[in-house]
Amino acid sequence: MAPGTGLGLVEDGLVAARDGLIVYAGPSSGTPTTEALEIIDCDGRWITPGLIDCHTHLVYAGNRAHEFEQRLAGATYESIARQGGGIVSTVNATRAASEAELVAQALPRLDALLAEGVTTVEIKSGYGLALEHERKQLRAARALQAQRAVTVRTTFLGAHALPPEFADRAEEYIDEVAGRMLPALAAEGLVDAVDAYCEKIAFSVAQVRRLFDAATRAGLRVKLHAEQLSNMQGAALAAGFRALSADHLEYVDDAGVAAMARAGTAAVLLPGAFYFLRDKQVPPLDAFRKAGVPIAIATDCNPGTSPLTSLLMAMNLSATLFHMTVEECLVGVTRAAAHALGLSEQVGTLEAGKRCDLAIWNIERPAELVYRMGFNPLHARVWRGT
Repeated sequence: MAPGTGLGLVEDGLVAARDGLIVYAGPSSGTPTTEALEIIDCDGRWITPGLIDCHTHLVYAGNRAHEFEQRLAGATYESIARQGGGIVSTVNATRAASEAELVAQALPRLDALLAEGVTTVEIKSGYGLALEHERKQLRAARALQAQRAVTVRTTFLGAHALPPEFADRAEEYIDEVAGRMLPALAAEGLVDAVDAYCEKIAFSVAQVRRLFDAATRAGLRVKLHAEQLSNMQGAALAAGFRALSADHLEYVDDAGVAAMARAGTAAVLLPGAFYFLRDKQVPPLDAFRKAGVPIAIATDCNPGTSPLTSLLMAMNLSATLFHMTVEECLVGVTRAAAHALGLSEQVGTLEAGKRCDLAIWNIERPAELVYRMGFNPLHARVWRGT
């Protein structure tokens, strides 16, 4: 898959790398003249960029299977959250876990992604909701990169939910997140981007704006959980800060889409949550297409609304539920996902100067990566040339 529009398919292709970076990608007839130290024959297999999961909550403790049972019995996500379940129940479990325990519980989830060709993953905090526990989550995310051959981008999501000790004091909690947590964690080098949950059951546009102002002062890019359950005008807010992405977006309106297009903000679609919550409101794909908004796909791996650790399945869900094309799905977990993380200069396409992150597949055509369910055709994964 080459840069630009489309997939840029190359028959009889070759990828050459040196010191973990691609020096050539294209037809084998254009092979560099330098002598290769090692040649790997892929026997006609397909090669894509390493896959990118650009929205996960991979580090947490416990699970919420009991809430799944409640929803099967008719409870809504909002009603469970208002009764003290939802995010807050995972907060309690995460606070009780040590950093080592968080790493141990997250590793199997990460390994499932890597086994499907993922080479870059974004991991959010947001289940600590207090400085020491947000720090613990972010440190655990960094530790995962030290234990596995993968690039981890960490996102501070302190404004994910209102912790019990700040009940009915959202303004004070935003003061804590923006004025104390964010500066401390950024100073420790634990934060690559800042996220928030803008929704009726979470934080208002005005509150998120205060946090994003603080992030901007700290020199950090922002992302936003926006328009998942209602239209809060969060996408337009995110675009006003030139956000890397706005995510979910089932209820975004035309004005929000237009603002995202002007700002270069990617739309990250999360079909796992859409499926798991039995949502009916489909994100406005045609509006994104017409406006030229980059469309990424991610697992949204989390214990409550998307316990999904398969980016291949996320592609299939995007095709079947959102009517995305095969090309859009593949771009959504490579080029567009890199855009959503601010990594377009480093990963997401096969071109000289970018990291040699590859996925090599036992397939006859790219559609197989989207078509199959519960089947993994990965032959080999290459991370930074190894």
